[in-house]
Amino acid sequence: MMGVISGMAGAAKQFVQPLSANYRCQKYPSPSSYPTLPTSLSSSLWSRCLTRPSSLTSRLTPMAASSTVSDVQLLDNVGDVLGDVTIFKATGEPVMFKDLWDQNEGVAVVALLRHFGCVCCWEFASDLKAAKARFDAAGVKLIAVGVGGADKARMLGERLPFPMECLYADPERKAYDVLGLYYGFGRTFFNPASTKVFSRFDSLKKAMENYTIQATPDDRSGVLQQGGMLVFKGKQLLYARKDEGTGDHAPLDDIFNVCCNVNPVA
Repeated sequence: MMGVISGMAGAAKQFVQPLSANYRCQKYPSPSSYPTLPTSLSSSLWSRCLTRPSSLTSRLTPMAASSTVSDVQLLDNVGDVLGDVTIFKATGEPVMFKDLWDQNEGVAVVALLRHFGCVCCWEFASDLKAAKARFDAAGVKLIAVGVGGADKARMLGERLPFPMECLYADPERKAYDVLGLYYGFGRTFFNPASTKVFSRFDSLKKAMENYTIQATPDDRSGVLQQGGMLVFKGKQLLYARKDEGTGDHAPLDDIFNVCCNVNPVA
């Protein structure tokens, strides 16, 4: 476990050390060059999706047949806006979200990792890799997105390893900003939700066997980004979950439950 703690501390040190107030302002301006959801829409998305009671947990969004018209309209807008966001394949080629799966009937699980140098994200990527055969058998497309350049994505893909065809890079955090995922120092290092990582010693240790901190984004501000999990059928959002803190990942059993409701063979 000391190795895990050292890895997280190393990431924190890499972020904190170079960022004086002047450096931070000059080097890492707030992203504003790409479309985002209006504030009211973004907050409404998560307030509806993550606080409405469900059979899974208060932070999940399985969309039932009783969804209101306003819910459906909201989710349609989210699919459209996210679809226009450009990210990068691990090979470095740009690709738009809407080109990653069939926008009419295709089912996709979109896992937004924190960043490619995050120890806990290597652990979660290991779990996703182990689950890929089950997703494939159910006709569900697995998409894993992380903060950092395509070269950082390849480090994780090659060393973990993780299937490159499922791995994408979002160096400017465009998708994360559109979705309003959590960001900040407190969420990254001091959120109570992060304490659950200490109960996963064995899986963290295994994920770190070939870990390298060199996979950390060159833009160190990216280490403060939190992730999330989405499930789509076409453009319709079936499930959405924000990670509350580092290592607070969506339970994959919950994801499979949502997929089962869409594709009974899952």
